[in-house]
Amino acid sequence: MRRYHVRISGRVQGVCFRANTWKKARSLGLTGWVRNLPDGRVEALFEGEDSSAEAMREWCRTGTPPARVDRLESEEEGPTGEFTDFKIL
Repeated sequence: MRRYHVRISGRVQGVCFRANTWKKARSLGLTGWVRNLPDGRVEALFEGEDSSAEAMREWCRTGTPPARVDRLESEEEGPTGEFTDFKIL
């Protein structure tokens, strides 16, 4: 199990980035959350099987059009199992 806390900078608000993150995370069987930050970034915390969590982190590097990711900050944390699903906050 892996857990990543990420912050994504670029054109990521107002382009369905959170909704697409939710869809991708659910398709990978991950739990956690995604939210907009007041400074224009998107923040997400996701946890799950190693390969799924890594695939999600890589997906966050580009997202889907019309999003444009300029920077991905990523921290690996110890998994806690605290979530039962993936939510948009």
